[in-house]
Amino acid sequence: MNDTELMVLPLVVRIERAAPPERTDALEAAAMAVLSLLDDPGEWGAEVRAWESTGKIRKVVRRARGAEWRRAAALPGRTLEHRTAEVRVHPPVPLDDWPRDLARLQVSGTELTDSGDPEPVVAGAAGPPVLWANPSLAMSAGKAMAQAGHAAQLAWWAGGAAEHDAWRAAGLSVRVRTAAPDDFAAKVAAGLPVVRDAGFTEIEPGSCTFVAEAPWLYGRLARS
Repeated sequence: MNDTELMVLPLVVRIERAAPPERTDALEAAAMAVLSLLDDPGEWGAEVRAWESTGKIRKVVRRARGAEWRRAAALPGRTLEHRTAEVRVHPPVPLDDWPRDLARLQVSGTELTDSGDPEPVVAGAAGPPVLWANPSLAMSAGKAMAQAGHAAQLAWWAGGAAEHDAWRAAGLSVRVRTAAPDDFAAKVAAGLPVVRDAGFTEIEPGSCTFVAEAPWLYGRLARS
């Protein structure tokens, strides 16, 4: 096994005691942060290419507040602000060699909630890609953020230059929602990009956690 097979993408979500983000905002911010790095890796192109080349798109979400957040923000990376959420994505690192100020951050404790129901997604309506969560799985916010990032990445890989241009023009935005049970099964059966978890944490290996949906994804399926 070579070193690139052990690389991971670090994501840090800001969770201040007095003003934690909405759960849906945090999930969408994580997905958009991942997309930002895929679209324009900048000076971290070599690290991103090495991480992508293995097909093992592992991500780990940690939480920070106060001085912890400021130390994380001083490290190489970029911050995505989305409504109530701030998520920082850092260039991929070896699984066992995180920068100290990231390694010391907690993984557990990312229990976020929504203060109200997210705006419903209308079937067939124009808008950004939708990342649908499996309603039968219970995931912490941190776990769900990583899975939403996986779904966004699979959707990006499934697109071509025209789709990437349109998505970029729309700000690389996504919507994250929980699917109805029958709808989720139908989307998986349709052959849309599906995240199947490796089973490192929280849920059973092979579980379908998210599916990505966009009109052009169906178009890709029809052309393949």
